[in-house]
Amino acid sequence: MVDGCDASVLITSNAFNQAERDSDLNLSLPGDGFDVVIRAKTALELECPGIVSCSDILAVATRDLVSMVGGPFYNVSLGRKDGLTSKAATVRSHLAEPTFPLDKIISMFNSKGFNIEEMVALSGAHTIGFSHCKEFSGRLFNYSKSNPTDPTIHPKYAEGLKKLCANYTKDPTMSAFNDVMTPNKFDNMYYLNLQRGLGLLASDQAMASDKRTRPIVDHFAANQTAFFDVFAKAMEKASEFQVKTGNEGEVRRRCDAFNSIKT
Repeated sequence: MVDGCDASVLITSNAFNQAERDSDLNLSLPGDGFDVVIRAKTALELECPGIVSCSDILAVATRDLVSMVGGPFYNVSLGRKDGLTSKAATVRSHLAEPTFPLDKIISMFNSKGFNIEEMVALSGAHTIGFSHCKEFSGRLFNYSKSNPTDPTIHPKYAEGLKKLCANYTKDPTMSAFNDVMTPNKFDNMYYLNLQRGLGLLASDQAMASDKRTRPIVDHFAANQTAFFDVFAKAMEKASEFQVKTGNEGEVRRRCDAFNSIKT
């Protein structure tokens, strides 16, 4: 979403540049994900140096992970170049945050060329993964003056989350699975959860009540195949968003560094 599918998120900060991955919005990205791409790049460089870009590796690895944990397999076109810039300061204006109203999130996705159905489907990636307590603590402890807890959360779920996140201000690494029912399986349980008030993030739960998104949530909850079909097409589209070719990019020798130092 930040300047296209060009592996800019893999760049490590240096004395001259604070890179995207060090934006506070990206600090939850797990280190083992970066390690997988770096190991794949190392193996490829030994066999065919300078040919396969880090952005191609990232796009294929994403597809393979989705498939490995039960999700749909989709085509990934190859031939991307790696981006030449990565700046933490540009991240916030491109990523939807869990506290954003749905109007703003829909507008952000629309500005990238994704319609509402595609947005709801891509949000279904929250069927796996986790979120840190600070991303949803507002729903638990200080929702409003009259009601500290968001009334759209299932009461027992809210109770469990409050216990889990009781000390989140002292330990910012505390987190919860995005999908409380099947956290390690790529399925349509995310949408069933939203129908039951078991959505973790406010922006996700809002889709179950908004008249523009609720019919799509209900459709995907009832029909996993329909969700997989739309998700797969939307991911293909995302993997080709603002791709760099020719002199617009490079094939990095290392995924975490540009071929020449950027100042």
